[in-house]
Amino acid sequence: MKIHKEGYAIISIALIVLAGLNSIVYFLFQPLLWIVLPLAILSGVFFLLIVQFFRYPKRNPILDGNKIVAPSDGKVVVIEEIEETEFFHDRRIQLSIFMSPLNVHAQWFPIPGIVRYFKYHPGKYLVAWHPKSSTENERTTIVIESDTGKQVMFRQIAGAVARRIVCYAKEGDTAKQGENCGFIKFGSRIDVIVPIDATIRVNMEDKTVGSETILAELSA
Repeated sequence: MKIHKEGYAIISIALIVLAGLNSIVYFLFQPLLWIVLPLAILSGVFFLLIVQFFRYPKRNPILDGNKIVAPSDGKVVVIEEIEETEFFHDRRIQLSIFMSPLNVHAQWFPIPGIVRYFKYHPGKYLVAWHPKSSTENERTTIVIESDTGKQVMFRQIAGAVARRIVCYAKEGDTAKQGENCGFIKFGSRIDVIVPIDATIRVNMEDKTVGSETILAELSA
């Protein structure tokens, strides 16, 4: 199983701390297996949960500039028309994907093009499904312009548990569809803001696979 680079330090620290804790308990309570053994089992389970959170599976990305693919794994929890006020200042369609702690937490560029806008917003840590999390939580906003001039926005949004958003995109960068563009650590949400005339290809509660599920198609 491949591990995402954002997990290297955390996994190493967790291994050292858990190994040290179990070694101390073993030497202090060696005859008391009812203390030593449960701690060892719990430590092993906790470590495996951390490792699986940072897994980075191989994907077969959809490479089609007219299709907007899911930036992340998760479940579609919002499909609605909104007034976008940060960048476009017009009517758009918002699709939101909720990621549980069990989902892969890497993100991929949803369309190919040029990164026209990037901004990091410090903020709160409301639960990721809260309606105000899109505008009040810690988040990043990225806008990509396709070769045909269409622009798509997506946001990485921290949740109640997530306290660290990593984004590799910078203004002026070339975005390659299906290329890893970031990571959110521990429970979060992704908003994708598409043109009002885009054709939506998912329904509420649909499960998404990052870089493989088609969310919408751009009009000609």
